[in-house]
Amino acid sequence: MTDIAYHPTRLRALRDTFRALRAAEFPWTADTVYLNNASIGPIPERTRRALDEFTAKRTAPHLLPDRELQAGLQAAREAVAGLINAEPCEIALATNTSHGLNLAARALPLKTGDVVLVSDREFPANVYPWLRLKKQGIDVELAPCGAEGWPDEDYLVERLHDPRVRVLAVSFVQFANGFRADLDRLGAACRANGTFLVVDGIQGVANSELDVRETAIDILACGGQKWLLSPWGSGFVYVRKELVPALEPAVAGWMAFEGTDDFSKLTDYNPTFRPDARRFEMVTLPFQDFYGMTESVRMLSEIGVADIAQHTRALHEPVLKWAEQNGVRIVSPQDDDHRSAIICIAPPHPAEAYHAVKRAHIVCSLREGAIRLSPHCYNTVEEMERVLDVLDQLDG
Repeated sequence: MTDIAYHPTRLRALRDTFRALRAAEFPWTADTVYLNNASIGPIPERTRRALDEFTAKRTAPHLLPDRELQAGLQAAREAVAGLINAEPCEIALATNTSHGLNLAARALPLKTGDVVLVSDREFPANVYPWLRLKKQGIDVELAPCGAEGWPDEDYLVERLHDPRVRVLAVSFVQFANGFRADLDRLGAACRANGTFLVVDGIQGVANSELDVRETAIDILACGGQKWLLSPWGSGFVYVRKELVPALEPAVAGWMAFEGTDDFSKLTDYNPTFRPDARRFEMVTLPFQDFYGMTESVRMLSEIGVADIAQHTRALHEPVLKWAEQNGVRIVSPQDDDHRSAIICIAPPHPAEAYHAVKRAHIVCSLREGAIRLSPHCYNTVEEMERVLDVLDQLDG
Protein backbone atom coordinates (compact mmCIF):
# COMPACT_ATOMS: atom_id res chain seq x y z
CA MET A 1 0.00 0.00 0.00
CA THR A 2 1.58 3.29 -1.10
CA ASP A 3 1.46 6.21 1.29
CA ILE A 4 0.09 9.47 -0.09
CA ALA A 5 2.40 12.50 0.09
CA TYR A 6 1.05 15.35 2.18
CA HIS A 7 1.29 19.06 1.37
CA PRO A 8 3.92 20.91 3.49
CA THR A 9 1.19 22.96 5.16
CA ARG A 10 -0.53 19.74 6.19
CA LEU A 11 2.74 18.34 7.54
CA ARG A 12 3.28 21.46 9.65
CA ALA A 13 -0.21 21.07 11.07
CA LEU A 14 0.56 17.44 11.87
CA ARG A 15 3.72 18.46 13.69
CA ASP A 16 1.74 20.89 15.84
CA THR A 17 -0.76 18.15 16.64
CA PHE A 18 1.95 15.70 17.55
CA ARG A 19 3.80 18.24 19.70
CA ALA A 20 0.63 18.64 21.77
CA LEU A 21 0.32 14.86 21.98
CA ARG A 22 3.97 14.64 23.03
CA ALA A 23 3.44 17.06 25.92
CA ALA A 24 0.27 15.36 27.13
CA GLU A 25 1.12 11.70 26.70
CA PHE A 26 4.94 11.51 26.74
CA PRO A 27 6.12 14.26 29.12
CA TRP A 28 9.45 12.52 29.83
CA THR A 29 10.55 13.40 26.26
CA ALA A 30 11.42 16.87 27.57
CA ASP A 31 14.58 15.30 29.03
CA THR A 32 15.29 12.35 26.72
CA VAL A 33 15.71 11.82 22.99
CA TYR A 34 14.14 8.45 22.35
CA LEU A 35 14.36 7.09 18.80
CA ASN A 36 14.07 3.42 19.59
CA ASN A 37 10.45 2.43 19.02
CA ALA A 38 11.56 -0.52 16.89
CA SER A 39 12.97 -1.99 20.11
CA ILE A 40 10.52 -0.90 22.80
CA GLY A 41 7.81 1.72 22.50
CA PRO A 42 6.83 3.82 25.51
CA ILE A 43 3.34 3.71 26.94
CA PRO A 44 1.26 6.91 26.86
CA GLU A 45 0.11 8.57 30.05
CA ARG A 46 -3.49 7.54 29.40
CA THR A 47 -2.35 3.94 29.22
CA ARG A 48 -0.37 4.24 32.44
CA ARG A 49 -3.44 5.61 34.16
CA ALA A 50 -5.54 2.71 32.88
CA LEU A 51 -2.94 0.24 34.15
CA ASP A 52 -2.80 1.94 37.55
CA GLU A 53 -6.59 1.86 37.81
CA PHE A 54 -6.68 -1.81 36.89
CA THR A 55 -3.91 -2.69 39.37
CA ALA A 56 -5.76 -0.86 42.15
CA LYS A 57 -8.77 -3.08 41.48
CA ARG A 58 -6.55 -6.16 41.22
CA THR A 59 -5.51 -5.72 44.86
CA ALA A 60 -9.14 -6.55 45.72
CA PRO A 61 -10.13 -9.20 43.13
CA HIS A 62 -13.84 -8.92 43.86
CA LEU A 63 -13.68 -5.54 42.11
CA LEU A 64 -12.91 -7.35 38.85
CA PRO A 65 -15.78 -9.77 38.13
CA ASP A 66 -15.37 -12.31 35.34
CA ARG A 67 -17.78 -10.48 33.04
CA GLU A 68 -15.70 -7.31 33.32
CA LEU A 69 -12.45 -9.15 32.63
CA GLN A 70 -13.88 -10.85 29.55
CA ALA A 71 -15.39 -7.58 28.34
CA GLY A 72 -11.93 -6.04 28.63
CA LEU A 73 -10.44 -8.71 26.41
CA GLN A 74 -13.20 -8.23 23.85
CA ALA A 75 -12.54 -4.49 23.86
CA ALA A 76 -8.90 -5.23 23.02
CA ARG A 77 -9.92 -7.46 20.11
CA GLU A 78 -12.23 -4.75 18.80
CA ALA A 79 -9.59 -2.04 19.11
CA VAL A 80 -7.00 -4.04 17.21
CA ALA A 81 -9.52 -5.09 14.57
CA GLY A 82 -10.37 -1.46 13.92
CA LEU A 83 -6.71 -0.56 13.47
CA ILE A 84 -6.20 -3.01 10.58
CA ASN A 85 -9.82 -3.15 9.30
CA ALA A 86 -10.35 -6.72 10.44
CA GLU A 87 -13.37 -8.19 12.17
CA PRO A 88 -13.12 -8.89 15.91
CA CYS A 89 -13.82 -12.56 15.22
CA GLU A 90 -10.53 -12.67 13.28
CA ILE A 91 -8.44 -11.49 16.23
CA ALA A 92 -6.86 -13.75 18.82
CA LEU A 93 -5.10 -12.03 21.67
CA ALA A 94 -1.52 -13.18 22.19
CA THR A 95 1.32 -12.32 24.52
CA ASN A 96 3.92 -11.92 21.76
CA THR A 97 4.61 -12.19 18.04
CA SER A 98 6.18 -15.63 18.38
CA HIS A 99 2.87 -17.12 19.53
CA GLY A 100 1.23 -16.25 16.23
CA LEU A 101 4.15 -17.38 14.08
CA ASN A 102 4.36 -20.71 15.89
CA LEU A 103 0.60 -21.06 15.51
CA ALA A 104 0.97 -20.61 11.77
CA ALA A 105 3.85 -23.08 11.53
CA ARG A 106 1.98 -25.75 13.48
CA ALA A 107 -1.61 -25.27 12.36
CA LEU A 108 -1.36 -24.70 8.61
CA PRO A 109 -2.03 -27.88 6.60
CA LEU A 110 1.48 -28.74 5.42
CA LYS A 111 2.79 -32.13 4.34
CA THR A 112 6.06 -33.79 3.40
CA GLY A 113 7.59 -32.20 0.31
CA ASP A 114 5.85 -28.84 0.76
CA VAL A 115 8.03 -25.73 0.70
CA VAL A 116 7.98 -22.83 3.13
CA LEU A 117 9.58 -19.76 1.57
CA VAL A 118 11.18 -17.28 3.97
CA SER A 119 13.22 -14.26 2.99
CA ASP A 120 16.77 -14.44 4.31
CA ARG A 121 17.83 -12.00 7.06
CA GLU A 122 14.41 -12.09 8.69
CA PHE A 123 14.14 -11.54 12.42
CA PRO A 124 14.68 -14.94 14.12
CA ALA A 125 11.09 -15.12 15.39
CA ASN A 126 10.00 -15.59 11.77
CA VAL A 127 12.66 -18.19 10.98
CA TYR A 128 13.03 -20.73 13.79
CA PRO A 129 9.38 -21.91 13.90
CA TRP A 130 9.64 -22.75 10.21
CA LEU A 131 13.05 -24.41 10.43
CA ARG A 132 11.65 -26.84 12.99
CA LEU A 133 9.31 -28.17 10.29
CA LYS A 134 12.27 -29.76 8.50
CA LYS A 135 11.94 -32.68 10.91
CA GLN A 136 8.54 -33.35 9.31
CA GLY A 137 9.97 -33.48 5.80
CA ILE A 138 8.93 -29.93 4.92
CA ASP A 139 11.47 -27.95 2.94
CA VAL A 140 12.32 -24.48 4.25
CA GLU A 141 13.95 -22.18 1.73
CA LEU A 142 15.70 -18.98 2.79
CA ALA A 143 15.28 -16.80 -0.28
CA PRO A 144 18.34 -14.66 -1.04
CA CYS A 145 18.07 -10.93 -0.53
CA GLY A 146 18.92 -8.39 -3.19
CA ALA A 147 22.16 -6.45 -3.35
CA GLU A 148 20.81 -3.85 -0.91
CA GLY A 149 20.10 -6.50 1.70
CA TRP A 150 16.34 -6.18 1.25
CA PRO A 151 13.91 -8.99 0.42
CA ASP A 152 13.99 -9.68 -3.33
CA GLU A 153 10.29 -9.43 -4.11
CA ASP A 154 10.81 -10.27 -7.79
CA TYR A 155 12.46 -13.52 -6.75
CA LEU A 156 9.74 -14.28 -4.21
CA VAL A 157 7.00 -13.73 -6.77
CA GLU A 158 8.81 -15.94 -9.27
CA ARG A 159 9.15 -18.74 -6.71
CA LEU A 160 5.43 -18.49 -6.04
CA HIS A 161 4.82 -20.01 -9.45
CA ASP A 162 6.00 -23.30 -7.91
CA PRO A 163 2.94 -25.20 -6.61
CA ARG A 164 5.09 -26.83 -3.91
CA VAL A 165 5.50 -23.45 -2.18
CA ARG A 166 2.68 -23.59 0.34
CA VAL A 167 3.72 -20.76 2.68
CA LEU A 168 5.43 -17.42 2.19
CA ALA A 169 6.56 -15.93 5.51
CA VAL A 170 7.73 -12.31 5.49
CA SER A 171 7.94 -9.32 7.78
CA PHE A 172 5.68 -6.36 7.08
CA VAL A 173 8.75 -4.22 7.84
CA GLN A 174 12.28 -5.57 8.17
CA PHE A 175 13.78 -4.96 11.62
CA ALA A 176 17.34 -4.19 10.46
CA ASN A 177 16.73 -1.84 7.54
CA GLY A 178 13.12 -0.67 7.59
CA PHE A 179 12.19 -2.24 4.24
CA ARG A 180 8.39 -2.37 3.98
CA ALA A 181 7.12 -5.33 2.00
CA ASP A 182 4.68 -4.79 -0.84
CA LEU A 183 2.07 -7.00 0.79
CA ASP A 184 -0.49 -6.21 -1.89
CA ARG A 185 1.78 -7.66 -4.57
CA LEU A 186 2.96 -10.61 -2.50
CA GLY A 187 -0.57 -11.35 -1.32
CA ALA A 188 -1.93 -11.37 -4.86
CA ALA A 189 0.85 -13.71 -5.98
CA CYS A 190 0.21 -16.03 -3.02
CA ARG A 191 -3.50 -16.11 -3.68
CA ALA A 192 -2.91 -16.95 -7.37
CA ASN A 193 -0.70 -19.90 -6.37
CA GLY A 194 -2.82 -21.14 -3.46
CA THR A 195 -0.01 -20.19 -1.06
CA PHE A 196 -0.56 -19.03 2.50
CA LEU A 197 0.85 -15.58 3.31
CA VAL A 198 2.08 -15.30 6.91
CA VAL A 199 3.25 -11.90 8.10
CA ASP A 200 5.35 -10.83 11.07
CA GLY A 201 3.68 -7.47 11.61
CA ILE A 202 5.42 -6.13 14.69
CA GLN A 203 7.65 -3.56 12.95
CA GLY A 204 4.95 -2.21 10.62
CA VAL A 205 1.53 -2.22 12.26
CA ALA A 206 0.71 1.30 13.55
CA ASN A 207 3.43 3.08 11.57
CA SER A 208 2.40 1.95 8.10
CA GLU A 209 -1.11 1.63 6.72
CA LEU A 210 -2.57 -1.85 6.46
CA ASP A 211 -6.07 -2.93 5.47
CA VAL A 212 -6.51 -6.68 5.70
CA ARG A 213 -9.73 -6.47 3.72
CA GLU A 214 -7.69 -5.23 0.74
CA THR A 215 -4.53 -7.27 1.27
CA ALA A 216 -4.51 -11.06 0.95
CA ILE A 217 -2.91 -11.93 4.30
CA ASP A 218 -3.81 -15.25 5.88
CA ILE A 219 -2.13 -14.89 9.29
CA LEU A 220 -0.48 -11.83 10.83
CA ALA A 221 1.25 -11.84 14.21
CA CYS A 222 2.07 -8.67 16.13
CA GLY A 223 3.38 -7.95 19.60
CA GLY A 224 2.20 -4.76 21.27
CA GLN A 225 5.36 -3.55 22.97
CA LYS A 226 6.85 -1.66 20.03
CA TRP A 227 4.83 0.52 17.65
CA LEU A 228 1.52 -0.18 19.40
CA LEU A 229 2.97 1.63 22.46
CA SER A 230 1.54 -1.11 24.64
CA PRO A 231 2.69 -3.16 27.62
CA TRP A 232 4.93 -6.17 27.43
CA GLY A 233 2.81 -9.29 27.24
CA SER A 234 0.25 -7.81 24.87
CA GLY A 235 -0.26 -8.47 21.18
CA PHE A 236 -2.52 -10.23 18.72
CA VAL A 237 -2.85 -12.68 15.87
CA TYR A 238 -5.05 -11.93 12.88
CA VAL A 239 -6.41 -15.03 11.13
CA ARG A 240 -8.48 -14.54 8.00
CA LYS A 241 -12.03 -15.56 8.92
CA GLU A 242 -12.42 -18.01 6.03
CA LEU A 243 -9.31 -19.81 7.30
CA VAL A 244 -10.23 -19.99 10.99
CA PRO A 245 -12.48 -23.11 10.80
CA ALA A 246 -9.79 -25.02 8.89
CA LEU A 247 -7.09 -24.53 11.53
CA GLU A 248 -6.75 -26.30 14.84
CA PRO A 249 -4.10 -25.09 17.27
CA ALA A 250 -1.41 -27.62 18.14
CA VAL A 251 -1.61 -26.44 21.75
CA ALA A 252 -5.09 -25.55 22.99
CA GLY A 253 -6.14 -23.35 25.87
CA TRP A 254 -9.16 -24.52 27.85
CA MET A 255 -11.27 -21.54 26.78
CA ALA A 256 -10.62 -22.33 23.12
CA PHE A 257 -13.68 -24.60 23.20
CA GLU A 258 -17.38 -23.89 23.01
CA GLY A 259 -19.30 -23.72 26.26
CA THR A 260 -16.44 -22.52 28.43
CA ASP A 261 -17.93 -19.05 28.90
CA ASP A 262 -20.30 -20.59 31.45
CA PHE A 263 -18.08 -21.09 34.49
CA SER A 264 -20.90 -22.88 36.33
CA LYS A 265 -20.77 -25.86 33.93
CA LEU A 266 -17.08 -26.32 33.13
CA THR A 267 -17.22 -30.12 33.39
CA ASP A 268 -19.82 -30.34 30.63
CA TYR A 269 -16.93 -30.91 28.25
CA ASN A 270 -17.43 -29.95 24.63
CA PRO A 271 -14.52 -30.84 22.33
CA THR A 272 -15.71 -28.40 19.66
CA PHE A 273 -13.41 -25.46 19.04
CA ARG A 274 -14.88 -21.98 19.05
CA PRO A 275 -15.84 -20.85 15.54
CA ASP A 276 -13.76 -17.65 15.77
CA ALA A 277 -10.11 -16.76 16.39
CA ARG A 278 -10.49 -17.18 20.15
CA ARG A 279 -9.75 -20.86 19.52
CA PHE A 280 -6.10 -19.77 19.18
CA GLU A 281 -5.85 -17.95 22.52
CA MET A 282 -3.91 -19.35 25.46
CA VAL A 283 -5.52 -18.44 28.77
CA THR A 284 -5.15 -17.11 31.38
CA LEU A 285 -4.18 -13.99 29.46
CA PRO A 286 -2.54 -11.02 31.24
CA PHE A 287 -5.68 -8.93 31.56
CA GLN A 288 -3.87 -5.81 32.70
CA ASP A 289 -1.64 -5.78 29.63
CA PHE A 290 -4.62 -5.94 27.30
CA TYR A 291 -6.44 -3.22 29.18
CA GLY A 292 -3.36 -1.11 28.54
CA MET A 293 -3.11 -2.14 24.90
CA THR A 294 -6.73 -1.12 24.32
CA GLU A 295 -6.00 2.41 25.52
CA SER A 296 -2.87 2.73 23.37
CA VAL A 297 -4.47 1.31 20.24
CA ARG A 298 -7.49 3.58 20.63
CA MET A 299 -5.14 6.55 20.83
CA LEU A 300 -3.32 5.45 17.68
CA SER A 301 -6.62 5.00 15.87
CA GLU A 302 -7.74 8.48 16.93
CA ILE A 303 -4.52 9.92 15.52
CA GLY A 304 -4.74 7.81 12.36
CA VAL A 305 -2.04 5.54 10.99
CA ALA A 306 -1.93 7.52 7.74
CA ASP A 307 -0.91 10.65 9.65
CA ILE A 308 1.61 8.73 11.74
CA ALA A 309 3.12 7.37 8.54
CA GLN A 310 3.43 10.83 7.02
CA HIS A 311 4.88 12.36 10.16
CA THR A 312 7.52 9.69 10.70
CA ARG A 313 8.66 9.71 7.08
CA ALA A 314 8.92 13.50 7.16
CA LEU A 315 11.24 13.16 10.17
CA HIS A 316 13.65 11.26 7.94
CA GLU A 317 14.26 14.21 5.61
CA PRO A 318 17.16 15.86 7.49
CA VAL A 319 18.86 12.46 7.78
CA LEU A 320 18.50 11.81 4.06
CA LYS A 321 19.91 15.24 3.18
CA TRP A 322 22.81 14.88 5.61
CA ALA A 323 23.68 11.44 4.27
CA GLU A 324 23.69 12.70 0.69
CA GLN A 325 25.90 15.66 1.58
CA ASN A 326 28.34 13.51 3.50
CA GLY A 327 28.42 10.45 1.27
CA VAL A 328 26.99 8.20 3.98
CA ARG A 329 25.04 5.14 2.93
CA ILE A 330 21.35 4.90 3.79
CA VAL A 331 20.58 1.24 4.39
CA SER A 332 16.81 1.76 4.22
CA PRO A 333 14.75 2.11 1.04
CA GLN A 334 13.77 5.63 0.04
CA ASP A 335 10.99 4.92 -2.44
CA ASP A 336 7.45 5.44 -1.17
CA ASP A 337 6.45 1.85 -1.94
CA HIS A 338 8.93 0.41 0.56
CA ARG A 339 9.64 3.10 3.17
CA SER A 340 8.61 2.67 6.78
CA ALA A 341 9.11 4.65 9.98
CA ILE A 342 12.54 3.05 10.40
CA ILE A 343 15.60 4.65 8.82
CA CYS A 344 19.06 3.09 9.10
CA ILE A 345 22.36 4.77 8.31
CA ALA A 346 25.79 3.17 7.94
CA PRO A 347 28.62 5.64 8.63
CA PRO A 348 32.19 4.40 8.06
CA HIS A 349 32.58 3.17 11.64
CA PRO A 350 29.02 2.37 12.72
CA ALA A 351 29.79 0.93 16.16
CA GLU A 352 31.94 3.93 17.09
CA ALA A 353 29.28 6.31 15.78
CA TYR A 354 26.53 4.48 17.64
CA HIS A 355 28.37 4.72 20.95
CA ALA A 356 28.96 8.44 20.37
CA VAL A 357 25.22 8.91 19.85
CA LYS A 358 24.54 6.85 22.95
CA ARG A 359 26.95 8.98 25.02
CA ALA A 360 24.97 12.02 23.90
CA HIS A 361 21.94 10.48 25.68
CA ILE A 362 20.13 9.67 22.45
CA VAL A 363 18.47 6.27 22.53
CA CYS A 364 18.58 4.26 19.30
CA SER A 365 19.94 0.86 18.20
CA LEU A 366 22.81 -0.71 16.32
CA ARG A 367 21.53 -3.43 14.01
CA GLU A 368 23.45 -5.41 11.39
CA GLY A 369 26.15 -2.75 10.96
CA ALA A 370 23.86 0.29 10.84
CA ILE A 371 22.46 2.84 13.26
CA ARG A 372 18.71 2.31 13.42
CA LEU A 373 16.54 5.35 14.09
CA SER A 374 12.89 4.56 14.65
CA PRO A 375 10.82 7.67 15.45
CA HIS A 376 7.11 7.56 16.30
CA CYS A 377 4.32 10.10 16.47
CA TYR A 378 5.77 11.97 19.46
CA ASN A 379 9.24 12.55 17.99
CA THR A 380 10.43 15.81 16.40
CA VAL A 381 12.68 17.01 13.60
CA GLU A 382 14.95 18.64 16.18
CA GLU A 383 15.60 15.26 17.76
CA MET A 384 16.65 13.78 14.43
CA GLU A 385 18.94 16.77 13.89
CA ARG A 386 20.59 16.16 17.25
CA VAL A 387 21.73 12.77 15.98
CA LEU A 388 23.32 14.44 12.98
CA ASP A 389 25.06 17.00 15.19
CA VAL A 390 26.70 14.17 17.09
CA LEU A 391 27.82 12.45 13.88
CA ASP A 392 29.21 15.73 12.54
CA GLN A 393 31.31 16.17 15.68
CA LEU A 394 32.56 12.62 15.32
CA ASP A 395 33.71 13.28 11.76
CA GLY A 396 35.41 16.46 12.90
